[in-house]
Amino acid sequence: MKLIIQIPCYNEAETLAITLAALPREVAGFSKVEWLIIDDGSQDNTVQVAKANGVDHVVRHTRNQGLARGFMSGLNACLNLGADVIVNTDADNQYCADDIPALTLPILEHKADIVIGARPIATIAHFSLAKKLLQRLGSWVVRVASKTNVPDAPSGFRAFSRAAAQRLVVFSDYTYTLETIIQAGQKNMAITSVPIRVNGDLRPSKLVKSIPSYIKRSIFTIFRIFVIYRPFRFFGAIGGTLFLMGLVLGLRFVWYFLHGQGAGHIQSVILAALLLGMGFQTVLVAFLADLLAANRKLLEDIRFKVSQPNHRYENANMDGREK
Repeated sequence: MKLIIQIPCYNEAETLAITLAALPREVAGFSKVEWLIIDDGSQDNTVQVAKANGVDHVVRHTRNQGLARGFMSGLNACLNLGADVIVNTDADNQYCADDIPALTLPILEHKADIVIGARPIATIAHFSLAKKLLQRLGSWVVRVASKTNVPDAPSGFRAFSRAAAQRLVVFSDYTYTLETIIQAGQKNMAITSVPIRVNGDLRPSKLVKSIPSYIKRSIFTIFRIFVIYRPFRFFGAIGGTLFLMGLVLGLRFVWYFLHGQGAGHIQSVILAALLLGMGFQTVLVAFLADLLAANRKLLEDIRFKVSQPNHRYENANMDGREK
């Protein structure tokens, strides 16, 4: 069994050495443990620091593509390298690496496909009250959207089985944390959480630059996932609501007409016709979107069965030569 620990990096030279020094080379249940970083277009000496501190593999982006794309590049590279389990952690040493055995245990015991480390949010001193409240709200929304029971949805400390990693496809350019949970829930993967510890704060978050921006981006991500994975329900609900409103207005006009008062309610007829037409067209869109979703599922099944290497990576001990 091979475990690969991956770390997305963007200008992390100052903190990466501390993070790598804490990572294990031996984990119970695995015969081999390797480290991989994703250099997401760093402009400092992140790669040099990684190689100097024993990283086995480096995935390179020639320019910054964002955390979500870096995460997916790492997953694909780990799969190509034969990983049976993949652990994702952050380069700022936020998560306690000693908890990696606990994080991977449910996968080794075949109890989960994805394991998410749940931080003790209430006791983290460097988290502001607004950030704690946002974390609770975001986690609640994700639980409702994904039908899972994940207490710490934004946590980036995660373990994935090989099968789960092969099935995940992140569409967002911003973050993978919320999308992967909702996607896994929609695909009926087994998700669980384990309590983890956190280390001291080494730098401000690069993802949460402002609370309003993070809320806006998170809402957009959740909205987009619903459209992608529940298109019939999404468009059908909108179409059904519009059609029902039109029907009610139409019946209202009929009632007035039967009582000899129809002449003063012509506007209701026009509005009812518009709503009925819009509702009917939206329901048609729901059927078309559902057909597209079925096609997407077939493509994802093909992707799962036929894995093609599509990312350049290098062995850190081969002076940059492609492995």
